Amino acid sequence: MNSFFHFQSFTPWVLLVDMGLLFGLMLIGKLIRVKVKLVQKLFIPPSLIAGILGLGLGPNGAGWLPLSGNLASYSAVLIALVFATLPFSSAKTSVKDVFNRVGPMWVYAQVGMLLQWGIMGLVGLYVFKAIWPDLNSAFGAMLPTGFYGGHGTAAAIGSAYSNLSEGLRWEDALTLGMTTATVGVVMAIIAGLVIIKWGARHKHTAFIADFKDLPQQLRTGLIPKDKRLSAGEVTTSSISIEHLTFHFAIVVFVAFLGYVLSVAVKNWCSGLEAPYSGLELPVFSCAFVAGLLLKKLFDAFKVSDYICRKTIQREGSFFTDLLVTCGVASIKIGVVVDYWQQLLLLILAGVAVVFAITFYFGRRLSPSYWFERSIFAWGWWTGTMAMGIALERIVDPQMKSKTMDDYALAYLPIAPVEIILITLVPISFSAGWGGLLMWICLGISVLLLLLARSMKWWRKAK
Repeated sequence: MNSFFHFQSFTPWVLLVDMGLLFGLMLIGKLIRVKVKLVQKLFIPPSLIAGILGLGLGPNGAGWLPLSGNLASYSAVLIALVFATLPFSSAKTSVKDVFNRVGPMWVYAQVGMLLQWGIMGLVGLYVFKAIWPDLNSAFGAMLPTGFYGGHGTAAAIGSAYSNLSEGLRWEDALTLGMTTATVGVVMAIIAGLVIIKWGARHKHTAFIADFKDLPQQLRTGLIPKDKRLSAGEVTTSSISIEHLTFHFAIVVFVAFLGYVLSVAVKNWCSGLEAPYSGLELPVFSCAFVAGLLLKKLFDAFKVSDYICRKTIQREGSFFTDLLVTCGVASIKIGVVVDYWQQLLLLILAGVAVVFAITFYFGRRLSPSYWFERSIFAWGWWTGTMAMGIALERIVDPQMKSKTMDDYALAYLPIAPVEIILITLVPISFSAGWGGLLMWICLGISVLLLLLARSMKWWRKAK
Protein backbone atom coordinates (compact mmCIF):
# COMPACT_ATOMS: atom_id res chain seq x y z
CA MET A 1 0.00 0.00 0.00
CA ASN A 2 2.97 2.34 0.39
CA SER A 3 3.13 2.78 -3.38
CA PHE A 4 -0.56 3.75 -3.47
CA PHE A 5 0.11 7.02 -1.63
CA HIS A 6 2.79 9.24 -3.12
CA PHE A 7 3.46 11.71 -0.31
CA GLN A 8 6.88 13.32 -0.45
CA SER A 9 6.41 15.46 2.67
CA PHE A 10 4.02 15.89 5.54
CA THR A 11 0.68 17.38 4.51
CA PRO A 12 -2.83 17.39 6.02
CA TRP A 13 -3.56 14.39 3.81
CA VAL A 14 -0.75 12.47 5.50
CA LEU A 15 -2.46 13.22 8.81
CA LEU A 16 -5.77 11.96 7.38
CA VAL A 17 -4.18 8.73 6.15
CA ASP A 18 -2.49 8.14 9.50
CA MET A 19 -5.65 8.83 11.49
CA GLY A 20 -7.79 6.79 9.11
CA LEU A 21 -5.52 3.78 9.46
CA LEU A 22 -5.17 4.13 13.24
CA PHE A 23 -8.89 4.49 13.85
CA GLY A 24 -9.54 1.62 11.44
CA LEU A 25 -7.19 -0.53 13.53
CA MET A 26 -9.10 0.56 16.65
CA LEU A 27 -12.35 -0.68 15.10
CA ILE A 28 -10.67 -3.98 14.28
CA GLY A 29 -9.36 -4.10 17.85
CA LYS A 30 -12.87 -3.51 19.16
CA LEU A 31 -14.22 -6.32 16.98
CA ILE A 32 -11.53 -8.64 18.32
CA ARG A 33 -12.44 -7.67 21.90
CA VAL A 34 -16.12 -8.42 21.23
CA LYS A 35 -15.55 -11.76 19.52
CA VAL A 36 -12.42 -13.35 21.03
CA LYS A 37 -12.97 -14.88 24.48
CA LEU A 38 -9.27 -14.94 25.42
CA VAL A 39 -8.98 -11.20 24.74
CA GLN A 40 -12.07 -10.65 26.90
CA LYS A 41 -10.61 -12.67 29.75
CA LEU A 42 -7.40 -10.63 29.61
CA PHE A 43 -9.35 -7.34 29.39
CA ILE A 44 -7.03 -6.19 26.61
CA PRO A 45 -8.27 -2.77 25.43
CA PRO A 46 -8.92 -2.24 21.69
CA SER A 47 -6.46 0.68 21.66
CA LEU A 48 -3.66 -1.68 22.70
CA ILE A 49 -4.72 -4.26 20.11
CA ALA A 50 -4.72 -1.51 17.48
CA GLY A 51 -1.24 -0.42 18.53
CA ILE A 52 0.10 -3.97 18.29
CA LEU A 53 -1.45 -4.36 14.83
CA GLY A 54 0.03 -1.02 13.79
CA LEU A 55 3.43 -2.10 15.10
CA GLY A 56 3.32 -5.44 13.27
CA LEU A 57 1.86 -4.18 10.00
CA GLY A 58 3.31 -0.64 9.91
CA PRO A 59 6.72 0.73 8.95
CA ASN A 60 8.34 -0.64 12.12
CA GLY A 61 7.12 -4.13 11.25
CA ALA A 62 6.08 -5.73 7.96
CA GLY A 63 5.63 -2.37 6.24
CA TRP A 64 2.21 -3.24 4.79
CA LEU A 65 0.43 -0.18 6.20
CA PRO A 66 1.54 3.25 4.90
CA LEU A 67 1.76 4.90 8.29
CA SER A 68 4.05 7.90 8.28
CA GLY A 69 7.05 8.43 10.52
CA ASN A 70 5.13 10.92 12.66
CA LEU A 71 3.60 8.53 15.20
CA ALA A 72 6.06 9.50 17.92
CA SER A 73 5.32 13.19 17.28
CA TYR A 74 1.59 12.48 17.51
CA SER A 75 2.23 10.89 20.90
CA ALA A 76 3.94 14.04 22.15
CA VAL A 77 1.01 16.21 21.02
CA LEU A 78 -1.59 13.81 22.42
CA ILE A 79 -0.04 13.70 25.89
CA ALA A 80 -0.17 17.52 25.94
CA LEU A 81 -3.87 17.30 25.10
CA VAL A 82 -4.43 14.70 27.83
CA PHE A 83 -2.77 16.91 30.46
CA ALA A 84 -4.75 19.91 29.19
CA THR A 85 -7.98 18.14 30.20
CA LEU A 86 -6.92 17.44 33.80
CA PRO A 87 -7.61 20.85 35.41
CA PHE A 88 -11.15 20.84 33.99
CA SER A 89 -12.06 17.21 34.69
CA SER A 90 -11.17 16.93 38.40
CA ALA A 91 -13.86 17.26 41.05
CA LYS A 92 -13.59 20.09 43.57
CA THR A 93 -12.31 18.68 46.85
CA SER A 94 -10.23 20.33 49.55
CA VAL A 95 -6.96 18.91 50.83
CA LYS A 96 -8.55 18.85 54.31
CA ASP A 97 -11.27 16.49 53.08
CA VAL A 98 -8.65 14.21 51.54
CA PHE A 99 -6.58 14.16 54.73
CA ASN A 100 -9.51 13.44 57.05
CA ARG A 101 -11.29 10.81 54.96
CA VAL A 102 -8.66 8.87 53.07
CA GLY A 103 -5.35 9.61 54.80
CA PRO A 104 -4.19 5.96 54.80
CA MET A 105 -5.15 5.56 51.13
CA TRP A 106 -3.31 8.76 50.23
CA VAL A 107 -0.11 7.59 51.97
CA TYR A 108 -0.41 4.16 50.34
CA ALA A 109 -0.84 5.56 46.83
CA GLN A 110 1.81 8.27 47.26
CA VAL A 111 4.39 5.89 48.75
CA GLY A 112 3.62 3.34 46.03
CA MET A 113 4.44 5.90 43.36
CA LEU A 114 7.57 7.31 44.99
CA LEU A 115 9.06 3.92 45.89
CA GLN A 116 8.59 2.56 42.39
CA TRP A 117 10.39 5.55 40.90
CA GLY A 118 13.04 5.74 43.61
CA ILE A 119 13.96 2.05 43.85
CA MET A 120 13.96 1.29 40.13
CA GLY A 121 15.74 4.54 39.28
CA LEU A 122 18.53 3.70 41.72
CA VAL A 123 18.69 0.08 40.55
CA GLY A 124 19.26 1.32 37.03
CA LEU A 125 21.82 3.87 38.17
CA TYR A 126 23.90 1.66 40.47
CA VAL A 127 23.24 -1.92 39.33
CA PHE A 128 22.56 -1.81 35.60
CA LYS A 129 25.20 0.85 35.00
CA ALA A 130 27.73 -1.31 36.83
CA ILE A 131 26.99 -4.22 34.49
CA TRP A 132 26.58 -2.14 31.32
CA PRO A 133 28.64 1.07 31.75
CA ASP A 134 27.47 2.54 28.43
CA LEU A 135 23.79 2.30 29.44
CA ASN A 136 21.97 5.59 29.89
CA SER A 137 21.76 6.53 33.57
CA ALA A 138 17.97 6.87 33.33
CA PHE A 139 17.43 3.31 32.08
CA GLY A 140 16.05 2.11 35.43
CA ALA A 141 13.51 4.94 35.38
CA MET A 142 12.03 3.45 32.22
CA LEU A 143 10.31 0.83 34.39
CA PRO A 144 8.12 3.25 36.39
CA THR A 145 7.77 5.35 33.24
CA GLY A 146 5.86 2.46 31.68
CA PHE A 147 4.49 0.59 34.70
CA TYR A 148 3.26 3.36 36.98
CA GLY A 149 3.04 6.04 34.32
CA GLY A 150 1.68 4.05 31.38
CA HIS A 151 1.83 5.00 27.73
CA GLY A 152 1.03 8.63 28.51
CA THR A 153 4.04 9.10 30.76
CA ALA A 154 6.18 7.16 28.29
CA ALA A 155 5.17 9.63 25.59
CA ALA A 156 5.82 12.58 27.89
CA ILE A 157 9.29 11.49 29.01
CA GLY A 158 10.20 10.18 25.56
CA SER A 159 9.31 13.47 23.92
CA ALA A 160 11.16 15.40 26.64
CA TYR A 161 14.34 13.40 25.97
CA SER A 162 13.93 13.89 22.21
CA ASN A 163 13.78 17.66 22.66
CA LEU A 164 16.94 17.94 24.75
CA SER A 165 20.00 19.58 23.26
CA GLU A 166 22.53 17.60 21.26
CA GLY A 167 24.62 15.35 23.49
CA LEU A 168 21.87 14.99 26.08
CA ARG A 169 19.20 13.68 23.70
CA TRP A 170 18.15 10.03 24.18
CA GLU A 171 15.98 8.92 21.28
CA ASP A 172 15.57 5.37 22.61
CA ALA A 173 13.69 6.59 25.69
CA LEU A 174 10.34 6.68 23.88
CA THR A 175 10.58 3.12 22.59
CA LEU A 176 11.82 1.77 25.94
CA GLY A 177 9.05 3.54 27.84
CA MET A 178 6.36 2.38 25.42
CA THR A 179 7.70 -1.18 25.63
CA THR A 180 7.57 -1.33 29.43
CA ALA A 181 4.11 0.27 29.34
CA THR A 182 2.84 -2.36 26.90
CA VAL A 183 4.34 -5.21 28.92
CA GLY A 184 2.90 -3.63 32.06
CA VAL A 185 -0.66 -3.67 30.71
CA VAL A 186 -0.41 -7.37 29.90
CA MET A 187 1.31 -8.09 33.21
CA ALA A 188 -1.38 -6.19 35.12
CA ILE A 189 -4.11 -8.55 33.99
CA ILE A 190 -2.30 -11.88 33.66
CA ALA A 191 -0.55 -11.64 37.03
CA GLY A 192 -3.60 -9.90 38.48
CA LEU A 193 -5.88 -12.84 37.67
CA VAL A 194 -3.38 -15.25 39.21
CA ILE A 195 -3.22 -13.11 42.37
CA ILE A 196 -7.02 -12.98 42.57
CA LYS A 197 -7.28 -16.76 42.39
CA TRP A 198 -4.65 -17.04 45.12
CA GLY A 199 -6.47 -14.49 47.27
CA ALA A 200 -9.80 -16.25 46.89
CA ARG A 201 -8.26 -19.61 47.76
CA HIS A 202 -6.73 -18.18 50.94
CA LYS A 203 -9.94 -16.29 51.84
CA HIS A 204 -8.44 -12.81 51.52
CA THR A 205 -11.29 -11.56 49.32
CA ALA A 206 -14.42 -10.02 50.82
CA PHE A 207 -16.49 -10.20 47.62
CA ILE A 208 -15.43 -12.60 44.92
CA ALA A 209 -16.75 -13.19 41.46
CA ASP A 210 -15.66 -15.67 38.85
CA PHE A 211 -15.07 -14.31 35.36
CA LYS A 212 -18.13 -16.19 34.09
CA ASP A 213 -20.26 -14.22 36.56
CA LEU A 214 -19.12 -10.81 35.31
CA PRO A 215 -21.65 -8.73 33.36
CA GLN A 216 -21.46 -9.12 29.60
CA GLN A 217 -20.67 -5.43 29.12
CA LEU A 218 -17.47 -5.73 31.15
CA ARG A 219 -16.25 -8.62 29.04
CA THR A 220 -17.10 -7.31 25.58
CA GLY A 221 -17.12 -3.59 26.33
CA LEU A 222 -20.55 -3.20 24.68
CA ILE A 223 -23.15 -1.64 26.98
CA PRO A 224 -26.81 -2.71 26.47
CA LYS A 225 -29.48 -0.04 26.18
CA ASP A 226 -30.82 -0.47 29.71
CA LYS A 227 -27.33 -0.07 31.23
CA ARG A 228 -26.14 3.01 29.36
CA LEU A 229 -25.13 6.16 31.21
CA SER A 230 -25.07 9.81 30.20
CA ALA A 231 -21.81 11.01 28.66
CA GLY A 232 -22.36 14.52 30.04
CA GLU A 233 -24.59 17.57 29.93
CA VAL A 234 -25.07 19.82 26.91
CA THR A 235 -24.10 23.29 28.16
CA THR A 236 -24.19 25.32 24.93
CA SER A 237 -26.78 25.71 22.23
CA SER A 238 -25.77 24.40 18.83
CA ILE A 239 -27.25 27.54 17.30
CA SER A 240 -24.20 29.37 18.65
CA ILE A 241 -21.49 26.72 19.10
CA GLU A 242 -21.78 22.98 19.32
CA HIS A 243 -21.28 21.57 22.83
CA LEU A 244 -18.43 19.26 21.78
CA THR A 245 -16.81 22.02 19.72
CA PHE A 246 -16.79 24.33 22.74
CA HIS A 247 -15.14 21.78 25.01
CA PHE A 248 -12.74 20.58 22.33
CA ALA A 249 -11.72 24.19 21.70
CA ILE A 250 -10.88 24.69 25.38
CA VAL A 251 -8.65 21.61 25.50
CA VAL A 252 -6.79 22.33 22.25
CA PHE A 253 -6.34 26.00 23.19
CA VAL A 254 -4.86 25.02 26.56
CA ALA A 255 -2.45 22.59 24.87
CA PHE A 256 -1.48 25.39 22.47
CA LEU A 257 -0.81 27.73 25.40
CA GLY A 258 1.37 25.02 26.92
CA TYR A 259 3.38 24.80 23.72
CA VAL A 260 3.77 28.59 23.61
CA LEU A 261 4.92 28.63 27.23
CA SER A 262 7.41 25.82 26.60
CA VAL A 263 8.89 27.58 23.56
CA ALA A 264 9.08 30.88 25.46
CA VAL A 265 11.01 29.28 28.31
CA LYS A 266 13.32 27.54 25.86
CA ASN A 267 14.06 30.78 24.01
CA TRP A 268 14.64 32.67 27.25
CA CYS A 269 16.99 30.02 28.64
CA SER A 270 18.98 29.87 25.41
CA GLY A 271 20.52 33.24 26.35
CA LEU A 272 21.68 31.98 29.75
CA GLU A 273 24.97 30.35 30.63
CA ALA A 274 25.38 26.56 30.86
CA PRO A 275 23.89 24.39 32.22
CA TYR A 276 20.69 26.49 32.12
CA SER A 277 21.02 27.32 28.42
CA GLY A 278 19.60 23.93 27.48
CA LEU A 279 16.67 23.99 29.89
CA GLU A 280 13.31 23.22 28.31
CA LEU A 281 10.03 22.57 30.12
CA PRO A 282 7.94 19.74 28.63
CA VAL A 283 4.86 20.89 26.74
CA PHE A 284 2.56 18.61 28.75
CA SER A 285 3.69 20.22 32.04
CA CYS A 286 3.19 23.70 30.62
CA ALA A 287 -0.24 22.67 29.32
CA PHE A 288 -1.24 21.53 32.79
CA VAL A 289 -0.09 24.84 34.32
CA ALA A 290 -1.87 26.81 31.60
CA GLY A 291 -5.01 24.79 32.26
CA LEU A 292 -4.87 25.54 35.98
CA LEU A 293 -4.52 29.28 35.32
CA LEU A 294 -7.29 29.31 32.75
CA LYS A 295 -9.53 27.32 35.10
CA LYS A 296 -9.03 30.00 37.79
CA LEU A 297 -9.96 32.67 35.24
CA PHE A 298 -13.03 30.70 34.17
CA ASP A 299 -14.09 30.27 37.80
CA ALA A 300 -13.82 34.01 38.40
CA PHE A 301 -15.99 34.88 35.39
CA LYS A 302 -18.46 31.98 35.86
CA VAL A 303 -17.40 30.35 32.59
CA SER A 304 -16.83 27.11 34.53
CA ASP A 305 -20.60 26.85 35.00
CA TYR A 306 -20.80 25.94 31.31
CA ILE A 307 -17.96 23.43 31.28
CA CYS A 308 -19.13 19.83 31.66
CA ARG A 309 -16.61 17.80 33.63
CA LYS A 310 -17.83 14.51 32.14
CA THR A 311 -17.41 15.81 28.60
CA ILE A 312 -13.85 16.92 29.29
CA GLN A 313 -13.14 13.51 30.86
CA ARG A 314 -14.47 11.78 27.74
CA GLU A 315 -12.26 13.90 25.54
CA GLY A 316 -9.28 13.04 27.74
CA SER A 317 -10.12 9.34 27.38
CA PHE A 318 -10.38 9.77 23.62
CA PHE A 319 -6.92 11.31 23.43
CA THR A 320 -5.58 8.56 25.72
CA ASP A 321 -6.96 5.78 23.51
CA LEU A 322 -5.34 7.34 20.47
CA LEU A 323 -2.14 7.91 22.42
CA VAL A 324 -1.89 4.21 23.34
CA THR A 325 -2.38 3.19 19.71
CA CYS A 326 0.19 5.70 18.41
CA GLY A 327 2.64 4.91 21.18
CA VAL A 328 2.66 1.15 20.71
CA ALA A 329 2.73 1.43 16.90
CA SER A 330 5.74 3.77 17.14
CA ILE A 331 7.89 1.26 19.06
CA LYS A 332 11.12 0.60 17.21
CA ILE A 333 11.60 -3.15 17.27
CA GLY A 334 15.31 -2.78 16.56
CA VAL A 335 15.77 -0.80 19.76
CA VAL A 336 13.90 -3.44 21.75
CA VAL A 337 16.14 -6.13 20.27
CA ASP A 338 19.26 -4.11 21.13
CA TYR A 339 18.13 -3.79 24.75
CA TRP A 340 16.47 -7.17 25.16
CA GLN A 341 18.75 -8.42 27.95
CA GLN A 342 18.54 -5.21 29.96
CA LEU A 343 14.79 -4.93 29.37
CA LEU A 344 14.17 -8.51 30.50
CA LEU A 345 16.09 -8.01 33.74
CA LEU A 346 14.50 -4.59 34.28
CA ILE A 347 10.98 -5.97 33.91
CA LEU A 348 11.64 -8.97 36.14
CA ALA A 349 13.13 -6.73 38.83
CA GLY A 350 10.30 -4.24 38.40
CA VAL A 351 7.58 -6.86 38.78
CA ALA A 352 9.17 -8.11 41.99
CA VAL A 353 9.55 -4.59 43.42
CA VAL A 354 6.02 -3.48 42.49
CA PHE A 355 4.51 -6.71 43.85
CA ALA A 356 6.30 -6.24 47.17
CA ILE A 357 5.30 -2.58 47.44
CA THR A 358 1.69 -3.21 46.46
CA PHE A 359 0.83 -6.04 48.81
CA TYR A 360 3.16 -5.35 51.73
CA PHE A 361 1.95 -1.79 52.21
CA GLY A 362 -1.56 -2.59 51.03
CA ARG A 363 -2.10 -4.93 53.99
CA ARG A 364 -0.81 -2.31 56.42
CA LEU A 365 -2.27 0.92 55.08
CA SER A 366 -5.80 -0.20 54.27
CA PRO A 367 -8.35 0.31 57.04
CA SER A 368 -10.60 -2.31 55.43
CA TYR A 369 -10.79 -4.51 52.32
CA TRP A 370 -7.02 -4.59 51.94
CA PHE A 371 -7.08 -7.16 49.14
CA GLU A 372 -9.60 -5.24 47.04
CA ARG A 373 -7.61 -2.04 47.42
CA SER A 374 -4.31 -3.77 46.74
CA ILE A 375 -5.48 -5.54 43.59
CA PHE A 376 -6.70 -2.21 42.23
CA ALA A 377 -3.28 -0.72 43.00
CA TRP A 378 -1.57 -3.64 41.25
CA GLY A 379 -3.55 -3.05 38.07
CA TRP A 380 -2.88 0.68 38.22
CA TRP A 381 0.80 0.52 39.16
CA THR A 382 1.75 -2.01 36.50
CA GLY A 383 -0.69 -1.14 33.74
CA THR A 384 -3.26 1.65 33.80
CA MET A 385 -6.05 2.84 36.04
CA ALA A 386 -8.44 1.09 33.63
CA MET A 387 -6.65 -2.19 34.35
CA GLY A 388 -7.01 -1.53 38.07
CA ILE A 389 -10.73 -0.94 37.64
CA ALA A 390 -11.08 -4.17 35.65
CA LEU A 391 -9.42 -6.20 38.42
CA GLU A 392 -11.40 -4.37 41.08
CA ARG A 393 -14.69 -5.24 39.35
CA ILE A 394 -13.74 -8.93 39.44
CA VAL A 395 -13.20 -9.02 43.21
CA ASP A 396 -15.84 -6.41 44.05
CA PRO A 397 -18.58 -6.44 41.36
CA GLN A 398 -20.95 -4.20 43.34
CA MET A 399 -18.14 -1.80 44.36
CA LYS A 400 -19.09 -2.19 48.02
CA SER A 401 -15.53 -1.62 49.25
CA LYS A 402 -15.67 2.01 48.01
CA THR A 403 -12.15 1.54 46.70
CA MET A 404 -12.73 3.70 43.63
CA ASP A 405 -14.27 6.52 45.63
CA ASP A 406 -11.35 6.63 48.07
CA TYR A 407 -8.71 6.37 45.36
CA ALA A 408 -10.32 9.18 43.37
CA LEU A 409 -10.17 11.41 46.43
CA ALA A 410 -6.67 10.34 47.48
CA TYR A 411 -5.27 10.94 44.00
CA LEU A 412 -5.99 14.68 44.08
CA PRO A 413 -2.86 15.67 46.09
CA ILE A 414 -0.84 12.97 44.30
CA ALA A 415 -1.40 14.28 40.77
CA PRO A 416 0.74 17.44 41.18
CA VAL A 417 3.59 15.37 42.65
CA GLU A 418 3.39 12.97 39.72
CA ILE A 419 3.47 15.78 37.17
CA ILE A 420 6.45 17.44 38.88
CA LEU A 421 8.29 14.11 38.97
CA ILE A 422 7.63 13.36 35.31
CA THR A 423 8.87 16.84 34.44
CA LEU A 424 12.06 16.53 36.49
CA VAL A 425 13.14 13.00 35.52
CA PRO A 426 14.54 13.82 32.03
CA ILE A 427 16.02 17.11 33.23
CA SER A 428 17.65 15.65 36.34
CA PHE A 429 19.16 12.54 34.76
CA SER A 430 20.50 14.46 31.77
CA ALA A 431 22.04 17.02 34.16
CA GLY A 432 23.68 14.31 36.27
CA TRP A 433 21.59 14.59 39.43
CA GLY A 434 19.02 11.90 38.70
CA GLY A 435 20.32 9.85 41.62
CA LEU A 436 19.63 12.74 43.98
CA LEU A 437 16.05 12.95 42.74
CA MET A 438 15.56 9.22 43.29
CA TRP A 439 16.99 9.43 46.83
CA ILE A 440 14.59 12.31 47.52
CA CYS A 441 11.72 10.05 46.43
CA LEU A 442 12.84 7.42 48.93
CA GLY A 443 13.30 10.03 51.66
CA ILE A 444 9.80 11.43 51.19
CA SER A 445 8.43 7.87 51.28
CA VAL A 446 10.05 7.30 54.67
CA LEU A 447 8.58 10.55 55.99
CA LEU A 448 5.12 9.57 54.77
CA LEU A 449 5.36 6.16 56.46
CA LEU A 450 6.40 7.86 59.70
CA LEU A 451 3.38 10.14 59.32
CA ALA A 452 1.16 7.09 58.86
CA ARG A 453 2.49 5.57 62.08
CA SER A 454 2.04 8.79 64.03
CA MET A 455 -1.55 9.13 62.76
CA LYS A 456 -2.20 5.46 63.64
CA TRP A 457 -2.95 4.65 60.02
CA TRP A 458 -0.40 1.80 60.05
CA ARG A 459 -1.96 -1.56 60.89
CA LYS A 460 -0.52 -4.97 61.61
CA ALA A 461 -1.00 -7.44 58.78
CA LYS A 462 -3.70 -9.98 59.46
